[in-house]
Amino acid sequence: MRQLRRAAAERLREAGVASPERDADLLLAHVLNVPLGRLPLVDALAPEQEAAYDALVARRAAREPLQHLTGTAAFRHVELAVGPGVFVPRPETELLAGWAVEEASAVPGVPVVVDLCTGSGAIAAAVKDEVPHADVHAVELSPEAHAYARTNLADVDLRLGDAFAAFDDLAGTVDVVVCNPPYIPLEAWESVAVEARDHDPHLALFSGQDGLDAMRLLERRAAVLLRPGGVVGAEHADVQGESAPGVFAATGRWVEVSDHTDLAGRARFLTARLAR
Repeated sequence: MRQLRRAAAERLREAGVASPERDADLLLAHVLNVPLGRLPLVDALAPEQEAAYDALVARRAAREPLQHLTGTAAFRHVELAVGPGVFVPRPETELLAGWAVEEASAVPGVPVVVDLCTGSGAIAAAVKDEVPHADVHAVELSPEAHAYARTNLADVDLRLGDAFAAFDDLAGTVDVVVCNPPYIPLEAWESVAVEARDHDPHLALFSGQDGLDAMRLLERRAAVLLRPGGVVGAEHADVQGESAPGVFAATGRWVEVSDHTDLAGRARFLTARLAR
């Protein structure tokens, strides 16, 4: 058993997978339908389990996302259904979701939260899970991603459509707008990790020549949706720590425009407050 795990990890390492040992163990736990902590208690695999494991390791070695192989992704305190056609949520986005949770929790009464470009529904699901009394709304343009969000979201107003033209009925009433928009410049195609470039929908990745087209649209839409004094938070690329907040600062509509780093110290998301 230990030799099987070691061989799988080595195969993934040679293929350039960033976390080969963990991925090998997660795939094995998935095949056996046991928690990671119980793997050392397993003595041997049945032939059909070994064949299934070998097939999954081969697909991961071909750089198919781990979450596509298991069908799930953990995000803060929720488990999300994911697969081909939807952006796989990243751990760093949990920081933006945590900010949205804190802001919603600080609103007296029932906070109104809108998640634009919801994808799998990760941020909306986290907010509803941690602030259950919140009135949460989400929108996704892709029908494929919307189908996953529908599976993942309960008690959330989920809509299919253009995030930057949605929720006219909420104009001027929203407390928190949160968004993980596409932000990769088209010129950065070659630098994108294989798992994302070849498997995540390009609609969720690329945003014009400078990567800020969606951010500009978000700035305008958030200004329409938020009540005076409401807040917006948006993820961006680590090289956009000045340019992304600059989109908001340049318009004169916002105060308290700030940028925030992730746990590795990289610029990760911006926040701003609509002027009163």
